[in-house]
Amino acid sequence: MDCLENRIRDVGREIYNHAIAGTPSIFDKKRWEGKVLEWAMKNEDFKLKLFRFIDVLPSLKSDNSVIRILKEYFTDDSIDLLGILKVGVKDIPDRGLMAKAAVKAIRTNIRIMARQFIAGSNPQEAGRILQDLRESNYAMSIYLPGELVVSDKEAGDYTSRYLDLLDTLHSLFETWPHNTMLDNDNRGYIPGLNISVKLSSLYSQLDPVDREGSIENTKINLRAILRKAKKLRAFLNLDMEAHYYKDIFISIYKSILEEEEFKEYPHTGIAIQSYLIESQADLHELIRWSRDNRKVITIRLVKGAYWDYENAINKQKGWPVPVFPFKEETDLNFERLTRILLENGEFIRPAVATHNIRSIANTIACAESIGLPREAFEFQMLYGMAEPVREALKRMGYRVRVYTPIGELIPSMAYLVRRLIENTSNESFLKRFFVDKIPFEDLIKPPEQIIKTPERPPLDKRFRNEPMTDFSKNHNRGRMIEAIIKVKSGLNEKYPLLIGGDKVWTDKEIISVNPSRPGEVVGRVSSATIDDADKAVRTARIIQDKWRIIAPHERAGYLLKVAQLMRQERFNLAALEVFEVGKTWKEADSDVTEAIDYLNYYALEIMRHGIRRIDDYPGEVNDYLYEPKGIGVVISPWNFPLAIPAGMVSAAIVTGNCVIFKPSGLSPVIGYRLVELFNAAGLPEGVIQYLPGPGGEIGEYLVTHPDIDFIAFTGSREVGLKLIELAGKTLHGQRSVKRVIAEMGGKNAIIIDETADLDDAVKGVLESAFGFQGQKCSACSRVIVLEDIYKEFCERFEEAVRSIKIGPPEDPGNFMGPVIDDKAMEKIQGYIESGEKEGMPLLVRKVNEDGYYVGPAIFEISDINSPIAREEVFGPVVIILKAEDIKSAFKIANSTCYALTGGIYSRSPANIKRARMNFRVGNLYINRKITGALVERQPFGGFGMSGVGSKAGGPDYLLQFMNPVCISENTLRKGFAPNI
Repeated sequence: MDCLENRIRDVGREIYNHAIAGTPSIFDKKRWEGKVLEWAMKNEDFKLKLFRFIDVLPSLKSDNSVIRILKEYFTDDSIDLLGILKVGVKDIPDRGLMAKAAVKAIRTNIRIMARQFIAGSNPQEAGRILQDLRESNYAMSIYLPGELVVSDKEAGDYTSRYLDLLDTLHSLFETWPHNTMLDNDNRGYIPGLNISVKLSSLYSQLDPVDREGSIENTKINLRAILRKAKKLRAFLNLDMEAHYYKDIFISIYKSILEEEEFKEYPHTGIAIQSYLIESQADLHELIRWSRDNRKVITIRLVKGAYWDYENAINKQKGWPVPVFPFKEETDLNFERLTRILLENGEFIRPAVATHNIRSIANTIACAESIGLPREAFEFQMLYGMAEPVREALKRMGYRVRVYTPIGELIPSMAYLVRRLIENTSNESFLKRFFVDKIPFEDLIKPPEQIIKTPERPPLDKRFRNEPMTDFSKNHNRGRMIEAIIKVKSGLNEKYPLLIGGDKVWTDKEIISVNPSRPGEVVGRVSSATIDDADKAVRTARIIQDKWRIIAPHERAGYLLKVAQLMRQERFNLAALEVFEVGKTWKEADSDVTEAIDYLNYYALEIMRHGIRRIDDYPGEVNDYLYEPKGIGVVISPWNFPLAIPAGMVSAAIVTGNCVIFKPSGLSPVIGYRLVELFNAAGLPEGVIQYLPGPGGEIGEYLVTHPDIDFIAFTGSREVGLKLIELAGKTLHGQRSVKRVIAEMGGKNAIIIDETADLDDAVKGVLESAFGFQGQKCSACSRVIVLEDIYKEFCERFEEAVRSIKIGPPEDPGNFMGPVIDDKAMEKIQGYIESGEKEGMPLLVRKVNEDGYYVGPAIFEISDINSPIAREEVFGPVVIILKAEDIKSAFKIANSTCYALTGGIYSRSPANIKRARMNFRVGNLYINRKITGALVERQPFGGFGMSGVGSKAGGPDYLLQFMNPVCISENTLRKGFAPNI
């Protein structure tokens, strides 16, 4: 090993000596982009603003918008942003010749910066650069930026661009003379025409939750590209993206190469990211597969470009972070994977993609120790970066392939920003080498010598959200399939009322059916009578006196036990929701995790609301505490059939109250399972009683009962207001003023301004509007779009909605399932008919299924006072309204009586600030979808006609179920005061 390390140092020194005299063009301070990046590397705040401004600039259509956004980001900065003069940004006029000159200079310089990393906007424009690279003795891999498609049309367009690219470049490459160094390896011919493709751009509905469907549908466009590549004898490489897609990308690669048409084609490859902890196992599996299939493949070994994203997104989701925590660990793994690649040269063509001199030297030294000729592998580097290093390798006789993007600025933005982040990071090798001038001895150190020992984090006793299921994992998909089969086999059972400790069967039943197949009965549930309701109240009154004195920590213990039982049953519970209310896999799973969150969170919260000693005066003790309100009725909806009742019931129970639980008649079986879990946890009989029955009879009777102290309700505005009215009437014998906690719906809007990232906006609106068929009180039903971006948004949104799959939710490939019942279907169809009369239909999809299906509908509406613009539809219907400016947009958004959720997609700091101040909703979301609030992180609830009471999952929610009490004791005795 010492010999190998010595050789690494020698090779590294040779590369270093070749490269040290040069400067990568991106760091050239004589150029504007070099100066700007120098400022960015010195000032993190400026770097953040710079990259955000660069990100938004291509979408700004007017000079006035550019100046306005420039000032919003850089008012306090005095730098040469224009590349023509050093001036304070605030001094640039909004209009006039100087403004036009400033905008032109900015656009020109950003375009120049982009061209540092992107060879041209199209193959014709990039032709000269490709020719220069070839004449300079470099190979190329051409890539068309564009990592997110929101519709099948966009996926088709992306595919067509690659087919055109192959034809155009083939004509160019055919004119080039043969170059043995570039066009041959130790096996013989390798194609000069080499392209890299991102699979996420080939199928808009690609999601590992639908593994088989995603593989087959992605292969449709991939097959067309590979077929063309094979015809032209071109090489095709599949790039790797986010970890969530990693396994399915590998599966797609294997699957298409196992097809008869491509079995023998040797010119394909796939990337492996060394920053992934799983990368070594993935590499071994690919090698095994290639050996078993007697197939030669190229593996491009990269370090990975999504480290920040993977850390953030996986921590947000509560999933294990899949990347190594330290760069040195990635470097060490890269060296290990490099050796594995080189040692398996019989079936693997290694392509080592790095700018790091240490990693390069290790590759060369390992290859020499194995006896592998230098033409048996190649190095790959990014266009516009590390020119002195690639020049050094070329001089040393190694094949270097330059990864060369070609594309327009807007679809290239994600790639461009990643490159800028990479070059300005303190851990960037190029920055350390060429900017920081780190000595060779430090650059060449073995990574294992500089790996940091991570500090053990302190024990975290804070609440943490229950992670949603990662359906990219085979075992999780398998468990869900098993649960669906199991639950389906147990449908059509009978369920009793639960009053006290008794099971009560009634002649009258609630028949719960599968909205996908109304002929399929999910369960037959006993329906309560007035006598049953009376008995439940009497039982609760007896139990209440015992339950109220149970210590809070003991009550919390029951919630924690239920949460654990729910965790064990999560797949079965989610599968039951698929059948009873028509939720898709992910929607059902998130409802279960939210229920677990409520249980855990309220168990912790009750301990926070203990006895508080007020001040400290001699001879006096003052305690502030809370006691239960008494007996409550929980009336829950069907759309979140586990989470919402679990939250309301657990809040009432943990605060010392007894609860009569009346679930929706459309989801009574899930409600029964919830009560079963509380009973299984050992909750004393009668603390919670299960009483399904007609809302107009049982619900209203309980609400008006004089022994009921509070009502917790989630449902429609009409029913909520009626319950509030009924509860407000004081009856003979009533002991308290009834407390009503009511969440009653919304008419929620999302604003799209001219600076919005339309990739994110279209996807976010689609998920907010049509997730669970729009049957969420938080769902988006109004989209308010500013004029400058209106047409483009409408076109992309229409195509995105046209692309989603609709059908039975047991099939994980379906994004939308049925609405809840025939009444909902008829009501929604009525609004669609109204929309067709009042506005202009953009899209009204029909669904040919037997259940209660309504396809998504989109209408352009101009009258904000029309019923479809003001009333809650509670279905997959969206209206789009045009606003002339942001002030008008907020006015439209605030024009209804509801105030539940709202959102804005904007990259304007000023507009985001205005939204915080002027968007009148209980939950405001910025640059994300407006559904999916998480317990504690986004406490949920609105005001106006959206409800009364504190936010569910928030720090003051439990207070609604308790009465505050102050106890003051005089401790003076005959003039003696203790503790004086």
